[in-house]
Parts: sequence; structure tokens; C-alpha cells
Amino acid sequence: MKLLEGKVAIITGAARGIGKAIALKFAAEGANIAFTDLTIDENGLATQAELEALGVKAKGYASNAANFEDTHNVVAEIAKDFGRIDILVNNAGITKDGLMMRMSEGQWDAVLNVNLKSAFNFIHACTPVMMKQRAGSIINMSSVVGVHGNAGQANYSASKAGMIGLAKSVAQELGSRGIRANAIAPGFIITDMTAQLSEEVRAEWCKKIPLRRGGTVEDVANIATFLASDMSSYVSGQVIQVDGGMNM
Repeated sequence: MKLLEGKVAIITGAARGIGKAIALKFAAEGANIAFTDLTIDENGLATQAELEALGVKAKGYASNAANFEDTHNVVAEIAKDFGRIDILVNNAGITKDGLMMRMSEGQWDAVLNVNLKSAFNFIHACTPVMMKQRAGSIINMSSVVGVHGNAGQANYSASKAGMIGLAKSVAQELGSRGIRANAIAPGFIITDMTAQLSEEVRAEWCKKIPLRRGGTVEDVANIATFLASDMSSYVSGQVIQVDGGMNM
């Protein structure tokens, strides 16, 4: 039997990148997938087709994760379409980097709204469904910069640190209802964004990593699958760093 057979997962920001990798891994393990993005464009439709090809039910939903009302509406629609919600992966995120002294209020607000408020919105909307089921796994996608900070990313680091605090608080509040909450903190992961960095910059990053390589989106998806499955039934309120040992 597959690890996530018959479960329903919501994954935000899953039309590409790490979110898409998690969706594909979940689907390969038998989960039905509802994923959201600001718009369901060609990438989103292609992702939906890839998921369906794995033999599961899948549907992309256009929704502004940073909007409280939008989120509650789309979660209600997903619950109606799929019948239950077993797993929530809060993956939606953006960056608007800059030194703190030069950072605008708009840069700060945009990142905190998309990265952190969206997680609050989805947890708030999914909790009643999971409480009725007396089961659920919530996974917040944080970052190693949420654990250790990073110059030039005060807004992003703050949002990702908030994802950790949110997961730990939810784990304490909802544990008695059978709902678990954890966070994943990826390090240097090879994505379309990091692939644009020069060879020299990537080499410098890898020198700081004991495993001497960048991670893959599949590395992150594997940890997400563990946390989503019953294999981690006694794991809650934890932060798992997927960084090759970069930050011990």
C-alpha cells in the first residue's frame, strides 16, 4: 500500500518548483491533490495533467493565499470537491530582498502577507475540517534563513521564522484533536531561481555544505512525504532542516 493512499492534500503555490515536486511525490504515493496558485495558467494546467497521469484526482484552484476571505472560499470548495482534507502544505512564498535600511514598507508587507499570513489563512480554514476528522498533518515550508537569519532578507527571514513559530503553536493547540504540525527548513536547493546564479556563486555555497552539493526539490519532497504520512504519527512541533548539514 502506498504511503498516502486515499488521503487528500492541499498544497499552496504548487504549480512549479518545490511545491510541484511535493505534489508529484504525494500523488505518486496515492494522495489526491488540490493545489492553489494566484492564477492557474499553462504551468498550473500542465501540473494538473501530470498529477492526473499518476492515477489520482487533482485540481488546481486560482486563489490569493494572502486574502482571508479568498482562502476560506477555496478551502470550502476543495472540501466539497474532495470530501475531506488530510494534509495541508503551506508552500506559497515570494522574495523581495533588500537591506533593512533600504527596505520599503511595501516590500515588507508583501512578503509577510504571502509567506506568513497565507499560512495562517489556510490553517484557519482547514482546521474545522481536520478537527471533525480528528486527524490531519500541517506542514509549513520555512527556510534555514528562518532559523539563522540572512543579511538582505529581513522580511523573508522574519516570515520564515514566523512559519516555525506558527507550526509549533498549532501543534500545541491541536495535538489533542489528532492534528500534527511541523516545519521544513530547506537550505540551498537547486531550483529555476538558484540555477540562474553563476557557477562561482553556486560553488561558494557548496563549500559551506558538508555534503558538498545543493539539494534537489525531491530531497524536500521526500521529507514532506514523511511528515504527511503515518510514518511520522508521533512527530509534531518539529523543524527539519534539509540543508546537507550546512547549519548544524
